[in-house]
Amino acid sequence: MTNIQDIFKKSNVAVITGGASGIGLAAAKYFAGRGMSVAIADLGGDRLADAANELKAIAGEENVMAVETDVAVKESLEALERAVLQRFGRVHVLMNNAGIGPETSIFSPQANWDHIFAVNLMGVINGTRTFGPKMLSHGEPGLIINTGSKQGITTPPGNPAYNISKAGVKVFTEALQHELRNTEGGKISAHLLIPGFVFTGLTKGDRSEKPAAAWTPEQTVDFMVESLERGDFYILCPDNDVARPVDERRMAWAAGDIIENRPPLSRWHKDFADKFKAFLDQK
Repeated sequence: MTNIQDIFKKSNVAVITGGASGIGLAAAKYFAGRGMSVAIADLGGDRLADAANELKAIAGEENVMAVETDVAVKESLEALERAVLQRFGRVHVLMNNAGIGPETSIFSPQANWDHIFAVNLMGVINGTRTFGPKMLSHGEPGLIINTGSKQGITTPPGNPAYNISKAGVKVFTEALQHELRNTEGGKISAHLLIPGFVFTGLTKGDRSEKPAAAWTPEQTVDFMVESLERGDFYILCPDNDVARPVDERRMAWAAGDIIENRPPLSRWHKDFADKFKAFLDQK
């Protein structure tokens, strides 16, 4: 197992998509605080510039770059890689974190589905496929961290396009880690970040203050780092409302729908509501 202190160190380089706010910016600040060079990629020029200024105050102007990038467009990710390699030479940490969550239904407009898949799923796949080969070839230890979601595991009713995109991120990252650990001489590992309820621009809605149930992005990144230090692949984050044992039972029940031949999403099925509650309350 790689000691992450050999990765999060001065002169190493981190690239974070969705890095102008939320978990992405919190991660970028952590990496900058460890002395790494940091490249953040996002949309929104002013927002990106403001985030870059925050990072420069931590790491110095020479160690920070901000590149306007649309992760839904493969060519934009390729341009990002070229810019980062020209400036910093190599990459040790890639955090495919950019994501969107507009509401969808099964029969909502095709454009909504296409956009969510392009950002949440193909952004992760193309980000990995763009940066991964050269990360492997430079021969130094590194990480690829992909941001998933509990909704990609328990797949609750509502917003099916989002759930499917995040389920795809889970499956892709599992396959990625299997391939990386079987790559002779490879020193890159993959990890799936599974946030809990985090107060970010994606989740806050019309709220101006963090709900008591939510974690901050900084708490999420602290937990991520602790999990990476243990060598965890599945970084299953709790929050102030849902503890890990509850998440585990919800996920076990979801898998049990197949094993027990229950109706799909039986947790929300009127005939199984009491059974699920009893399962959740088991000690």
